Amino acid sequence: MTCGHCQREIADYSNFCYFCGARQPAAPAEPFRPPRRLMRSVVDCKIAGVCGGIAEYLDIDSTLVRLIWVLLILIPVPVVPAVVGYFVGWIVMPLAPYPARPAGSPAAAPHSTPAT
Repeated sequence: MTCGHCQREIADYSNFCYFCGARQPAAPAEPFRPPRRLMRSVVDCKIAGVCGGIAEYLDIDSTLVRLIWVLLILIPVPVVPAVVGYFVGWIVMPLAPYPARPAGSPAAAPHSTPAT
């Protein structure tokens, strides 16, 4: 980072220049991001949401993860580890919470049985 007053190189995120003492402009604060957790997906699931959860965690397309998993199944050597790995992921990975509904969307009516 360069001091705006004396044009000397100073350490990043310095509040004051240690050469001339000039106050440095505040760096924009990064938005808070909660730590990512590996969880099974509830919105992108075909069987148990394992591939969808891995895709969300790695921030890639879930079709690519599913394609890689199918290729691992089709290769003769890792058939058993790929299937066992999927079921272990199904058991070990927690289910992600359902996404919040927008405020204007209608709520789903609970199922009720008619009184007889």
